[in-house]
Amino acid sequence: MTQRQPHQERSLVLLKTDAVQRSLVGEIIKRFEQKGLKISAMKMVWPTEQQLMDHYNKDDEWFERKGKGVVEDLKAQGREIEKEPIEYGRDIIRTVVRYMTESPVVALVLEGNQSVAIVSRTVGGTEPLTADIGTIRGDYSIDSYSHSTLENRGVKNLIHQSESVEEAEREIAIWFSESEVHSYVTAQERIMYEAIKKA
Repeated sequence: MTQRQPHQERSLVLLKTDAVQRSLVGEIIKRFEQKGLKISAMKMVWPTEQQLMDHYNKDDEWFERKGKGVVEDLKAQGREIEKEPIEYGRDIIRTVVRYMTESPVVALVLEGNQSVAIVSRTVGGTEPLTADIGTIRGDYSIDSYSHSTLENRGVKNLIHQSESVEEAEREIAIWFSESEVHSYVTAQERIMYEAIKKA
């Protein structure tokens, strides 16, 4: 990756197919920029299945844990349990891949002080129904895990964001080449991060 400003983190954000199809791209990017985050890279891409499998990178422990949650939802809805929890967990990624290949997505690298945590707080919880009002998911979607499970589809939650600095670096490499991630200084950074000396 190219050189960045000292102490600045990078975070990967994907504006998912529902954000693109609902014409929310500009509104969402505006929220990040107004917060003080800088766009270091951005492009529209139609993801491949392999790209998404590399991106989500889940193991059997994750599939089992998530699958148990699906089983509990199905029981609460009075529906029949037709397979083992791990298979329901794998179905989550299968439905996400189907959802993420419906149309192009917009991939962004956002940079700034504590950017991973800032992006996560700005985006809100993974389930839009329970995400806080004032967050992107809380303001622009009402989908839920139970509804998406009932319809056998991925939850329409508008955005993927990196959950850690290490995850961000791994994910950025999947979506961008080094030459596509730019290093530059904005006027906003000069105001926010550099001391203003009085004459």
